[in-house]
Amino acid sequence: MAAIYSLYIINKPGGLIYYNQPNMKVHEFRLFLWKQNYDYGSAGRMDTKDTLRVASLWYSMHAISQQLSPVLGCFGIELLQPDTFDLNCFQSLTGIKFFVVSEPGTPHMEGLLKHIYELYTDYVLKNPFYEMEMPIRCDLFDINLTQAVQKDRVALLAR
Repeated sequence: MAAIYSLYIINKPGGLIYYNQPNMKVHEFRLFLWKQNYDYGSAGRMDTKDTLRVASLWYSMHAISQQLSPVLGCFGIELLQPDTFDLNCFQSLTGIKFFVVSEPGTPHMEGLLKHIYELYTDYVLKNPFYEMEMPIRCDLFDINLTQAVQKDRVALLAR
């Protein structure tokens, strides 16, 4: 079964505004950005500092790749494929970056990222209590995101 390890959303200035590990419960990842050195008791989990480092590193690599590309109009790295995971990135026209870390060879991640962007626009940006560039705390977004990831997993198993 194809696994999605984590999802990051980075705002235009490079701040991590959302992080989710699909196996975590909603209340756990809501606290994730706010608690320091939170121990999940699982070997594959990162603490808050590590998560912020990964998001910052990806933001920097993405920006540098845009500037160094010999191709005009390059939008940066969209897919990174080391041996142990795939990192897929989608950048919106407003500069928000969505990236998913998944099991190697997981298909259709572009479609999933675009769907996550649609959920972001529907449930986060249209939320009257959400302030731009701030961490995302929206229950409807969390619920629909979980459903989208589960639906994607079921679709992959059916193939």
